Amino acid sequence: MKTILITGAAGFIGSSLAKRILCGEQDVRVIGVDSLTDYYDVNLKESRLQELNKLENFTFIRGSIADKVLVQELFLNYQPNIVVNLAAQAGVRYSIDNPDAYIESNLIGFYNILEACRHSYDAANADADAAYPGVEHLVYASSSSVYGSNEKVPYSTEDRVDNPVSLYAATKKSNELMAHAYSKLYGIPSTGLRFFTVYGPAGRPDMAYFKFTNKIVKGEKIQIYNYGDMKRDFTYIDDIVTGVRKVMERPPAENAQGVRYKVYNIGNHRPEDLLHFVEVLEQCLLEEGIIEKAAEKEFLPMQPGDVYQTYADTEELVRDFGFCPDTALEDGLRQFARWYKEYYM
Repeated sequence: MKTILITGAAGFIGSSLAKRILCGEQDVRVIGVDSLTDYYDVNLKESRLQELNKLENFTFIRGSIADKVLVQELFLNYQPNIVVNLAAQAGVRYSIDNPDAYIESNLIGFYNILEACRHSYDAANADADAAYPGVEHLVYASSSSVYGSNEKVPYSTEDRVDNPVSLYAATKKSNELMAHAYSKLYGIPSTGLRFFTVYGPAGRPDMAYFKFTNKIVKGEKIQIYNYGDMKRDFTYIDDIVTGVRKVMERPPAENAQGVRYKVYNIGNHRPEDLLHFVEVLEQCLLEEGIIEKAAEKEFLPMQPGDVYQTYADTEELVRDFGFCPDTALEDGLRQFARWYKEYYM
C-alpha cells in the first residue's frame, strides 16, 4: 500500500486532494497533518476533516510542520512514499502585519520537510535490501505571487522571479530555491507548483470571492482595489487537484544540470477582469437566492503587496501531462454559490 503524506490536510487544497485520492484509488493511505490555525474560521477546517474522517485509510495528525520532532516522527512512523507539502501561512496582505507566521510555517516548516525527506534515504543507503526506499517524490505548493512585479505576460516558469512584492511571495520563492538545493545535494525528486488564484466550494474565506459574498449577504459595501483595474487567472479547485494528482505520479527526470527538479504553473490561462468577476459572482448568488440585489461598491487604490494581474503560461503542463485547467469562471462560481447556500443558509 502506497503512503501519501499531505501537509495542510485541513486546508482548501489539501482536503480536496486527500478526498480525491481516497475516493478514487485503492491500495493507498493518506496521512494528513495540519495545525488548524485560526487564520480563518477553524469550523470550516473541522468540517473538511469530518468528511475525510469518514473515509477509509485516512489518518489525521494535528500539529505544525514547524515542529521538527513531530515531522521526524511522522516520517519514522508512516514512511511516506509521496509527500505533498501544502501547509503554509497563506495571504499576501496578512504577511505585511504578521511576518512571523510566514517564517515559521513557510521557511522553518518547509525546511523540516526537506530534512525529513533527506533522511528518509538513510536506511536504504545503508542497506540495499531496506524495506523503505525513502521518499519517491516531493510535491510542494508555490504560488503565482513569486512573479511579483513582472510585466511580461503570460507568466512563464522560465521568467526571472527576483522581484517579490510581499513577504509571502518571498517565502514561496525561497521554497523553490531550498527544494532545488536539496534535490541537487541529496537526490530528492521535487516538483513545485505555482498555483494561480484557487477558488471553489469550501474554499478560503480570506479570498476575494468568499469575502465579497460574506459582505454582500450582510448588505455591506465591497471594496474594489485599484479602482477595479485588476486581472486574475482564477483556477477552479477541481482543476488544481487534477493537476496535482498528475504531477504526483511522475517525479521529474534529471534536467541538464543532473537535478531531479521541476516547477510548473497551474492556472486557467485566462485572466479575468476583476469587475467582470464580481458581476459573475453576483449573478450566481442571485440565481441561488442567496442575495436579492447587487452589492454597493467602494473603489479604492491598489493595496501594498498586490499586483495588477496574474496570467499563467501552462505550455509545460500541457506538454508533460496533457492537461490544462479549463473550468469556466461561470461554472466554478456557480458551484461555489450552491455550496455556500447549503453550508451557511
